Amino acid sequence: MATAFDSFELSGKRLANRIVMAPMTRSRAYGPGAGATELMATYYAQRASAGLIVTEGTQPSVVGQGYPDTPGLHSAEQVAAWRKVTDAVHAEGGVIFAQLMHAGRIGHPDLLPEGLHPVGPSAVAAQGQVYTHAGPQDFPTPKEMTEAEITQTIDDFAAAARNAIDAGFDGVELHGANGYLIQQFLAPNANRRTDAWGGSVDGRIRFAVEVAAAVAEAIGGQKVGLRISPGNPFNDIAEDDLEETYGTLVSRLAPLGLAYLHVVENADRDLTRRLRKDWPGAFILNPFTHPAPTGREALDLVEDGTADMIAFGALFLANPDLPARLAAGGPYNTPDPAAFFGGDHRGYTDYPTLT
Repeated sequence: MATAFDSFELSGKRLANRIVMAPMTRSRAYGPGAGATELMATYYAQRASAGLIVTEGTQPSVVGQGYPDTPGLHSAEQVAAWRKVTDAVHAEGGVIFAQLMHAGRIGHPDLLPEGLHPVGPSAVAAQGQVYTHAGPQDFPTPKEMTEAEITQTIDDFAAAARNAIDAGFDGVELHGANGYLIQQFLAPNANRRTDAWGGSVDGRIRFAVEVAAAVAEAIGGQKVGLRISPGNPFNDIAEDDLEETYGTLVSRLAPLGLAYLHVVENADRDLTRRLRKDWPGAFILNPFTHPAPTGREALDLVEDGTADMIAFGALFLANPDLPARLAAGGPYNTPDPAAFFGGDHRGYTDYPTLT
């Protein structure tokens, strides 16, 4: 029987354990270049005892940015900046994947260079607001992507994946969850297209499949993971037929030989079990524990075979040595929500370790 503290083989790397640091936006990539910083290198290196680190959402293109001060992987300067992060993590014995996140309709023109506007599968605005340096603003109606823009965006993901490998990352995770561009294509309320990129389940999953295929072609499928969140209403997503949509998606992705599937679970454990059964590779689970953060009891899901690895978010944010604390049964630092997004080292790199 495997436990969460056993090692695991992933993408040719021997992970020290099966505890994953989930991707968490922290908005500390300051400056016009949207590059990683020395402070970010310290932050990730502190958490290198995770079996796997998945970085904060990192935009594959300029127009993919959805929040202030988030990093990119679409320029040579950004590649060089991220190299400091990967070198720091590897020096501590860690394994790190870059999460590639195109925000799609979630964003605002104020966050983009002049002349650019958020895009989406259809010209349908999400209900809600996004934080900008000028304060909260309503989500705008996105520009509906043309066929050429869809193709270019797929190419952007592949180019960003190559940049990630050049920056020293061990692989990439495609962000297909939480209401961002890939999930916008999956969701009928955000994707109202009637061409080959929408309408039927086959049409709505096409973008996700083609992005995954292009990225796998660029860097090798064994270095590519995908994160999904079936039924997650975040960022005004409404999905139906979850079993059909995500079952079909998994079946189309299976032949690509991807490294893992990372599921942000809704309340339906039966769907999780089906996806686990149908997925041929490693299975990472961010279990449904709302509203509490994922706790130590989630490690039992490795022992009973529900997942190969368990992802922790807020608990990892506040506890840089989380695997050691989980093994000891705590105690745990309490995360400071006021420091989640933006700021300096406070609430970022100053959480104490057990020692």
